[in-house]
Amino acid sequence: MSSPKDAYNKVFQLLEQHHKWFSESIPLIASENVPSAAVREALMSDFGNRYAEGWPGERVYAGCVYIDQVELLCIDLAKKLFRAEFVDVRPVSGVCANLAVYSAFANPGDRMMSLAIPNGGHISTGKLELGGTAGAVRGLKVEYFPFNIDEMNIDVDKTKAKVEKMAKQESNPPKIAMFGASVFPFPHPVKELVDTFHNVGATVCYDSAHVSGLIAGGQFQDPLREGADVVTASTHKTLPGPQGGIVISWERFADKIKRATFPGCVSNHHLHSVAAKAIAFAEMLAFGKQYAEQIIRNTKALGQALFERGFKVLGEKKGFSQSHVLIMDITSYGDGRTIEKKLEQANIILNRNLLPYDLKFGRHFEAPGGIRCGTLECTRLGMKEREMGEIAELMARVVVKGEPSEKVREDVIEFRRGFQKIHHAFDTMRDAYEYIKIR
Repeated sequence: MSSPKDAYNKVFQLLEQHHKWFSESIPLIASENVPSAAVREALMSDFGNRYAEGWPGERVYAGCVYIDQVELLCIDLAKKLFRAEFVDVRPVSGVCANLAVYSAFANPGDRMMSLAIPNGGHISTGKLELGGTAGAVRGLKVEYFPFNIDEMNIDVDKTKAKVEKMAKQESNPPKIAMFGASVFPFPHPVKELVDTFHNVGATVCYDSAHVSGLIAGGQFQDPLREGADVVTASTHKTLPGPQGGIVISWERFADKIKRATFPGCVSNHHLHSVAAKAIAFAEMLAFGKQYAEQIIRNTKALGQALFERGFKVLGEKKGFSQSHVLIMDITSYGDGRTIEKKLEQANIILNRNLLPYDLKFGRHFEAPGGIRCGTLECTRLGMKEREMGEIAELMARVVVKGEPSEKVREDVIEFRRGFQKIHHAFDTMRDAYEYIKIR
């Protein structure tokens, strides 16, 4: 067994190796992004060593003079960014934000509607038997939205019929309707269904974890203006901030959300992350529109380029995607796990993903029929439509043409040499994956 000092040194060695690897890779994970050096600076601050339970001005701890000012500034920036009356920036993750909503608007045993995981749903909206947050932690009974595979979206007419049936025949309508997804290529039909849910007394929630940056940039749907009561979000996907979550809503729901967050779901709420969120919100107010526009242009370009090279990209008739994400049926070339690994060995980083019809064919999440990729991080690195074609060709060489991953990796590394800086931020001098040593 290594000595404590050997282990200590090994951790730093591995951290530096990771930074170097990502500086030589094409990052296509749809749920990841690279923050600016300014966000990273905030994360390294002494705020991360402090406690501040409660709302600003109502803290349980002393020592919050500057912490309160930063949190209030963070709230104000978020309100402006999302045109919201109320924002709670304390949730430490998107899952935590969802749990706060479940706690505020439903009780154990109540019903909730969400997307099934093969249709793009997230484990935080999953059933008890899947270990999902909604079912296993809050005790909600989860019903699934009917899904239209051809449209890659919620089926409006079948959802209306299902909700009406639950209300009339079972006398137990849903208390929460949770829109949003982990695979989210097209806007969800919030405005088409909001009256259906409100008429049976349900709270309409929208999990914008994946698309919050696109919403902030005015390039996706606007769920609050479409009738949603509350929006949850991650702050580290298309919104390129620190790992964290937020709840966005109307003033009439403020008190119940605040109480659900604290003391319900958080104690101390990671104050360095709050400071970093404030930096990211300021960046998005300044650069979010152009960033979101380029993400969507890149996604469409990558989808078309992959399709032309033999990939079965879902959503073809709708332009493949209106967001940052693409989903592909990869079964002509292998299972998702095998393809994911081959691409990783070529320094192309994406993830395997269940397809809506995988379970029907006996496939499961460990080796599904699909892969998922996103353009958010590559866009953050300054890549545009031309580079999407180059990425598609590199992927096709591995997957379609069967070239050795090691050979393609050399070309990936060369491709990445020209894209080392953060874009769409105030401070862009440091390399995106530069390892900043302070010890």
